[in-house]
Amino acid sequence: MREHGVEFIQGLLLAFACMVILMPPFLRLLRWLGMGKQIREDGPGTHLVKQGTPTMGGVLIVAVVLGLAFVFDAFDASTYSPLFVLALVGALGAVDDYMNARTGIGIRGRHKILWQLIVAIVVAVYVQNHFGFNGFRVPFIGNVVYTATIAIPFTDRGVEVGAIFFIVVAVVAIVGCSNGVNLTDGLDGLAGGTLVFAFISFLIIALLNTPLQPNLAMVNAITIGALMGFLWFNVHPAQVFMGDSGALSLGGMLAVVALISGQVLILPLIGIIFVLEVASDIIQVTSYKLRGKRVFRMAPLHHHFELGGWDEEKITMRFWIVGALAGMLGVTLFVASIPKAGG
Repeated sequence: MREHGVEFIQGLLLAFACMVILMPPFLRLLRWLGMGKQIREDGPGTHLVKQGTPTMGGVLIVAVVLGLAFVFDAFDASTYSPLFVLALVGALGAVDDYMNARTGIGIRGRHKILWQLIVAIVVAVYVQNHFGFNGFRVPFIGNVVYTATIAIPFTDRGVEVGAIFFIVVAVVAIVGCSNGVNLTDGLDGLAGGTLVFAFISFLIIALLNTPLQPNLAMVNAITIGALMGFLWFNVHPAQVFMGDSGALSLGGMLAVVALISGQVLILPLIGIIFVLEVASDIIQVTSYKLRGKRVFRMAPLHHHFELGGWDEEKITMRFWIVGALAGMLGVTLFVASIPKAGG
């Protein structure tokens, strides 16, 4: 057992230090490779000044998280799947970032979704089989039946939903969260900051869970430190962009962390910004196809506020505030649902 939280702080600080130290030479490498961001002409005009800013910064985040997970020996059943998703989806994102930077055309959307689905199905089946999850922990109600072979002991309150249904929900959560973070990654610091608050929430949940999940908490702490180090270079005006290599992989990883901690039902609350970004995109496309009219000035949601006259920094900070408050509310719901002794 990791005692007194010292190792969690060490992991966070070391990850931050690694990012701050390694990012400058990594940026020089990206520039040498010609990894400049290609800005879409149909996006907000204010973004054209960002043309050529190095992208694929997520590769360094993934490398630091995986490397420090080895250093702190943070591998067990609770962390294999999140790190697997981080690596595999990160590889997909890196290829897409490379193709976008070199040709302006990345991997086709359907092919990215297919790869995400394959990874998500493999992980969902593994998690269900390994932990024996057949249901969900519901806020305020308690533990909707999990017949768990290891890990979280659940009460018998609630309704068992079955392995297949759990796997379907898990796949939707992984793919949806992955793409939700990717859509959010449209302003300097926006995705990175909201991810920090989400991972902080699940770090607290891992430490309060029954039983505790110290290695999962450690991986969260390392990820938080790496994201904070990345934000040092990504806040406005950004010196580097996360790219799909970071956004897709970290979004998928966040969903798996929620699944393994038994809190997938509060993931949409903790990740409310990602949900709103996806919802705005779906509403915009659906409305335009059915009615020929747009609901928002531009989707996803942060562009709507940009075209409404909000400064980029104001949008980012306000979205961070919403993300932080949602994270606190999510942790509160989790604590309210912890079974009482003898209950």
